[in-house]
Amino acid sequence: MAELSEAINLDEIAVGLPIRIHEVTARQVAQAPDRIALVEDGASWSYRDLEQRVGEIATVLSSLGVRSGDRMIIVSENCIALAALLLAASRLDAWAIVANPRLSARELDQIRDHSGARRMFFTSGISKEAVAHASRYGAENRRIGPLLEIGVGPLNESATVEPVQADPVKQVAVLIYTSGTTGTPKGVMLSHDNLLISAKTTAYFRKMNEDDKIYLVLPISHIVGISLLIMTLMVGGTVRMVSKYDPAATARAIAEEGVTILNGVPATYQRLLEYKSVSGVKQLARGSLRLIAVAGAPLDLNLKSRVEKEFGLPLLNGYGITECSPGISGVRFDAPRSDQAVGTLLPGVEARLRTVDGIPLSKGEVGELHVRGRNVMRGYYRAPELTAKVIDSEGWFNTGDLARFDDDCLYIVGRTKEMIIRSGFNVYPAEVEAVLSSHKDVVQSAVVGRAADGNEEIVAFVQLLPGSRVTPEELMSFIRFQLTSYKRPSEIVILDALPATSTGKILKHRLAESLRGEGGEAAAAQTAEPRRRHI
Repeated sequence: MAELSEAINLDEIAVGLPIRIHEVTARQVAQAPDRIALVEDGASWSYRDLEQRVGEIATVLSSLGVRSGDRMIIVSENCIALAALLLAASRLDAWAIVANPRLSARELDQIRDHSGARRMFFTSGISKEAVAHASRYGAENRRIGPLLEIGVGPLNESATVEPVQADPVKQVAVLIYTSGTTGTPKGVMLSHDNLLISAKTTAYFRKMNEDDKIYLVLPISHIVGISLLIMTLMVGGTVRMVSKYDPAATARAIAEEGVTILNGVPATYQRLLEYKSVSGVKQLARGSLRLIAVAGAPLDLNLKSRVEKEFGLPLLNGYGITECSPGISGVRFDAPRSDQAVGTLLPGVEARLRTVDGIPLSKGEVGELHVRGRNVMRGYYRAPELTAKVIDSEGWFNTGDLARFDDDCLYIVGRTKEMIIRSGFNVYPAEVEAVLSSHKDVVQSAVVGRAADGNEEIVAFVQLLPGSRVTPEELMSFIRFQLTSYKRPSEIVILDALPATSTGKILKHRLAESLRGEGGEAAAAQTAEPRRRHI
């Protein structure tokens, strides 16, 4: 198929793009310094405050031995302190690694050891999980400029610095460790230019400006959270920091705080609707909301419809990946859709489809999605061989996702590694999940393959609404006439909850391990005890 690219001129959008991510506040500091930049429960910082205090924090970090080219880990939930530490790292040309405090000790140790971080910092005043990690590492509670109760880990004397590059295309801003759904986490190196161009193009097609107030519930320890923070500061808007998601608090904030933009994963919206049902609220207040968006997992059309009816706004689906900073495509603000499309390519992003063997495909066929653009990562840290497997000599990055195009509109079908080959037919889990999730009692589902006598079987894991008594047999009857025989699950397992990351991404490898018996008790504990089983 011909390579697809966005017709909008990227150079025009990128005019005036800063050199470093901390410079996104410069225009507001000059033009409207008293405008509020960051808000959290009980505190707010203006753009003037942010500029001044980030400078103070950078000075203290330097005195604590953080050098240009060092990696520094920030273990924190979303809060003003986290944003300030992230921007201060940029001032020093250090690489920021934001880690979710809800990571296990083993996971955090892996990140520390692999990155060779100079120091670790913990927002102890915000998160009890951060406090526990700080204690384990022997961190001392200190004041860092205006920031109180910051746990400061011991100095890693053996840490080496990476070369500092003046070019924002080459200088790494953040190192993001992927969730490790397939094994040991990989460190994704994203440059300042990667982050800035992705944020700028997303803000452009969302028509964001200084009047926007974004409700930042997606964690900054993941790429979407970082991008939302940068794009909002870039346009002079306000970021409402949310440390932990509480649907009741979210509903109140939308009703009362002037929030204009809400981003979430499907589970974010599912829990909002569950809160409405349990609390007896007649309808959730829309407040000042003008845009609601979703990404990170397949979008169930039933959920989409219910959310749109609730708020009177289109729920805009999008697609991105950590390695692409993250934006690849999105449903446009002024061109909403009623299907599961993830929209058109963002400005400056090129795409092509290939077979697993690299053979070009025609338009409309399903294939591996390869993308190219200024948003594509520098590579995986300290893993050149892994980088070479996913980025070719011409800069094309293999997303590992299966996709198809209908004209210029992109549809994600599933992951290459998740594709199930049953009796010679390709089965895409996302299609089966979409049918299961259309049942009124199904919250979410996950489909995986299981080896069986030289073939593969399909096994579906399902989470139901609280109190539902739907049986696996009833679900099987529900899907029977919607899926051809080879696409139907051999087994449906009902769980109290599906294992997921902090952003709501279902951990399918744990479900697959539980079927194989790998991981023993650990796998069973992670997947939860099934309430009912259909064989």
